[in-house]
Amino acid sequence: MIDLNQVTKTYVTGTVEFTALKEIDLQVNKGELVAVVGPSGSGKSTLMNIIGCLDVPTLGEYRLEGRSVTSLTHNQLADIRNKKIGFVFQAFNLLPYATAYENIEVPLLFAKVVGRKRRERVTDVLARVGLADKANNKPTELSGGEMQRVAIARALANEPEIILADEPTGNLDTKSGEEIIEMFAELWKSGITVIIISHNVSVAKRAQRIVKLKDGLIESNGNRL
Repeated sequence: MIDLNQVTKTYVTGTVEFTALKEIDLQVNKGELVAVVGPSGSGKSTLMNIIGCLDVPTLGEYRLEGRSVTSLTHNQLADIRNKKIGFVFQAFNLLPYATAYENIEVPLLFAKVVGRKRRERVTDVLARVGLADKANNKPTELSGGEMQRVAIARALANEPEIILADEPTGNLDTKSGEEIIEMFAELWKSGITVIIISHNVSVAKRAQRIVKLKDGLIESNGNRL
């Protein structure tokens, strides 16, 4: 499903160049639960941005379901991000002035899902994350764990095949974090491909496979830290 071949990503600021990823080879099969771990500056977020079509490689090739991402237009990349990939972030990235229902509705509006079908989809994912009674609550009226559940529901709104989660438990207490990781495990069991970036060892241990990055290189790729 995901195939990175000799992917390098270099950022240029003025006369300064920084290579965040160096000739990365990585494959993720449909239906896998993969954890990407490594210290700050190891390239984890850059890798997620490329897998999620938020950025493109400087060198090398990224193929998503056999299709070369590098050659796609901005509109085609946006379409993939909206319909095929769901994103979950450490900081939740919810609209502070909008209710849980309205936050979840946003990707459906971009996808032009209309009327009754949109309402049914929002209601369904709210129930799926256990927040059917919180539809009209704004983020300030929710706990950290509940805000992350809203973020997960938003990621699920367009029924993506892939969920990318960047430090999804980073702002949560231990109990809420464990509940969120259990939720990702349930999503994986339902057939969704899940990739979690995390510093948390207990999170990584729930994965089928652990990819460890260091200084922009894959240090190990297996089922052990």
